[in-house]
Amino acid sequence: MHEPEIEYLIRSLGIGATYRGYAYLIYGTRLCLSDENYLLFVSKYLYPDIAHHYNTTSYSVERDIRTVITVCWEHGNRPLLEKIALRPLTLKPTSGEFFDIVTAHLRKYSECCPLLSAL
Repeated sequence: MHEPEIEYLIRSLGIGATYRGYAYLIYGTRLCLSDENYLLFVSKYLYPDIAHHYNTTSYSVERDIRTVITVCWEHGNRPLLEKIALRPLTLKPTSGEFFDIVTAHLRKYSECCPLLSAL
């Protein structure tokens, strides 16, 4: 998966690069795309691997990812989030759910559509 597609989707959801969680989300999505087991063990493996890569703590990674998910939910492109989730979302997704939604969408469109067919 090319990083531009991941960045394009994250930005389309209303999450900007001014948040630390933006970079964590992009790197975490790359990890999840490379190994689906990260989706099963978000707190145990995904956060520590992101933290190690960015030389920070798992707690900071978790907090900053929660922050960008809240930004997406409250001020971002919620209709797009629901569209790529393929279901209505009545509650803000957890970090694990958010990674699952983004990863599944990128997997679905990575092979056939450059830049995700402009969403």
